[in-house]
Amino acid sequence: MPSHPRPTVRRRRLGAELKRLREKAGVSMDDAAERIGGDKPKISRQENGRQGVSKLEIEALLALYGVSDDRLRTALTTLAREGRRKGWWAQYGDILTAGFQEWLSIESDAARILAFQPMLVPGLLQTVEYATEVIRCAEKDATQEKRDSYIEVRKVRQEIFARDNPPQYVCLLDEAVLRREVGGPAVMAAQLARILEVNNPPKLTIQVVPFGQGWHAGVHGPFNIYNYPDPMDLDVVNLDYLDGALYLEEDDSVKRYQLAFDELRATALTTRQSMELVSSVQREFAMRA
Repeated sequence: MPSHPRPTVRRRRLGAELKRLREKAGVSMDDAAERIGGDKPKISRQENGRQGVSKLEIEALLALYGVSDDRLRTALTTLAREGRRKGWWAQYGDILTAGFQEWLSIESDAARILAFQPMLVPGLLQTVEYATEVIRCAEKDATQEKRDSYIEVRKVRQEIFARDNPPQYVCLLDEAVLRREVGGPAVMAAQLARILEVNNPPKLTIQVVPFGQGWHAGVHGPFNIYNYPDPMDLDVVNLDYLDGALYLEEDDSVKRYQLAFDELRATALTTRQSMELVSSVQREFAMRA
C-alpha cells in the first residue's frame, strides 16, 4: 500500500475548503472522484490534506461544485501550488524529523502566534548562546556538526520576524523562565537583554506570569496557538511531549486552549511591568557574570 505524507498546513487548508465546497454543493465523494478520474479514497486523502491536488483537478472540482468566485478559485489554485513547494527547512531534512518539519510549516504560514512557555525561552526568541546550551543538553548524543545545524535552523526560524509581513507574536513566559539559569549568568544576562530588545507591542509582545499568581491555566505545560488569515484556514494548537509533538485542529480543542491563553494573559503582568521584572532579573545575572 502506498504511503502518503503527513498533511502540510497548506494541504490541510485546501482540503478543508474543498470538503466544505463539495458538501455545500451536495456532491458525493463518488461523483467528485469520477470527475477527476480517481476514486473515493483519493478524494478523502485530498480533503484530509494527505494528498496534493493538481491544477486540472482543482479546476474540475470547482466547476463541479459550481464555484464562480474568481478570488476563491485563485486562492485555492495558489494553495494547491504552494502545497507542493518545499519550505526552507527542506535543506535540513537529513537532521529534522517529519514532525518538526511539520511544525516549521505551521509556524511559517501563521498570521498570529500565541505562545505560553513555563520552562524555557521559546526558540523564536533564543540567543545563539542560550540555544547552544539548550541543544547541548537536549541532544547529548549528537555530533557537534549536527548541533551546529540545529542552531542554524533556530537562527533561520527567527528570520520570520524580518519578513515584510511578519506574524503577530504574543508570548507569555512563566517567571521561572527568567530565573532558570541556562548556560550560566552571562548567557542569561544576554538572553534577557534580547527579550528587552525585541519586545515591541503589538507585533511582538512578551508578558510574564509572576510567581505570585500561584495556580494558573498553564500548569499543564507549554503550548502554541497558530492563527491564519483567511476564513478557510484552520487554527492549530501545538503541544510538545518528550518524544514528539501533538497538533490539535478540532474547533473545541482550539477554543479550550484559546480560553486558557486568554486566562493566562489576564493573570500576567502588563507589558511594562513584565519588562521591569525582566530588567531586574537581567541585572542580577549581569552582576554575577
